[in-house]
Amino acid sequence: MAEADLVPIDSVDPDITPGYVPPAAKTLDEIKNQDQDDESLVRYKQTLLADEGASPIDDPRKVIVERMSLIVADRDDVVLDLTAGVLNLKKMTVKEGTDYKLKIDFKIHHEIVSGLKYHHIIKRKGINVDKHTYMVGSYGPKKETQSFLSPSDEAPKGMMYRGSYKILSKFIDDDKHVHLDWEWEMDIKKDWEV
Repeated sequence: MAEADLVPIDSVDPDITPGYVPPAAKTLDEIKNQDQDDESLVRYKQTLLADEGASPIDDPRKVIVERMSLIVADRDDVVLDLTAGVLNLKKMTVKEGTDYKLKIDFKIHHEIVSGLKYHHIIKRKGINVDKHTYMVGSYGPKKETQSFLSPSDEAPKGMMYRGSYKILSKFIDDDKHVHLDWEWEMDIKKDWEV
């Protein structure tokens, strides 16, 4: 959210990654049974796709976004729990000009999810002032939580940029299926405050 970026934007849709072509949709069984004559590829796919029990039967969701963290050097991470509902998320306070990253922890269940993206729109006083789309990647089901770490961004600085920003976030895939969307706020202050 660099200060040069704080101009109204026209489109709220996620940006398209240049040169990226989504793969054709295939089930896990189709992928596992493909290329059976290539022994090394079969072993690789078994390692990559054979996480037994990775997908709970009682939960049909393919992507479960668990938490988002604001990471700033030499400070404790501010963590938003996204599993307990996305209402009433706390406001994150950031000192102007501070470099920060966003970390999102998620699980993939049932099948490969291709072209997963994190997209957010930043609003100030009801006006869209910036947006970012980050390609997260394609993932197969795993028991373990997987993570995405955004590139470093800088909080705007200067008196006119201080204040509250509403951020509309979503995790979306190639099929334009929104796995989770949530709102949170970032308060830009002259100095760190609790």
